Amino acid sequence: MKNIILASSSPRRKELLKRYNLDFEIIASQIEERVLPYEEPVQVVMTLAFQKADDIAKRINKDAIVIAADTVVYLDSILGKPKDEEDAFHMLGSLSGKEHLVITGLALIDTSIGKKIVDYETTKVKFRELTPEKIRSYISTGEYKDKAGAYGIQGYGDILVEYIIGPYSNVVGLPIAKLDKLLEKHFCMKIL
Repeated sequence: MKNIILASSSPRRKELLKRYNLDFEIIASQIEERVLPYEEPVQVVMTLAFQKADDIAKRINKDAIVIAADTVVYLDSILGKPKDEEDAFHMLGSLSGKEHLVITGLALIDTSIGKKIVDYETTKVKFRELTPEKIRSYISTGEYKDKAGAYGIQGYGDILVEYIIGPYSNVVGLPIAKLDKLLEKHFCMKIL
């Protein structure tokens, strides 16, 4: 089996991959994530995932499959990571009682042959109606930090969600079934 490199410092992505006893190395990408206002969310996540994978592929000196991902929350516009508690409060308030999309771009590069695959996954998430008190209570956990859309479904954020349609692992940040499908189809590898 080829070496696998996860181009991410995300503890959530690391935990998702570790579940499958996959032997992989983590090398975080150092790209500056820039989003232009006119870009569609699918274009954004696929571009950023590719830039992360390409950054690592160019920096390493070994044969490997580099896996990178980028996730956004989309409701009328892209909701990035909140700057502070007030920003998180406004984001969560805007999601209250509504459906939004969680979109993850995936990029895989085989450094030995230069093969590059880019794809994406989408999950629809519906939030409960949230009172200002419920939002403040969630923010007080600190979990909103460094999370697209200011929540983490795998933690306390689960209480905010009424339902999801699509892959749960995508909302966490790494669509495992899609990744397995891409590895199998394009690189003759399986996660499980």
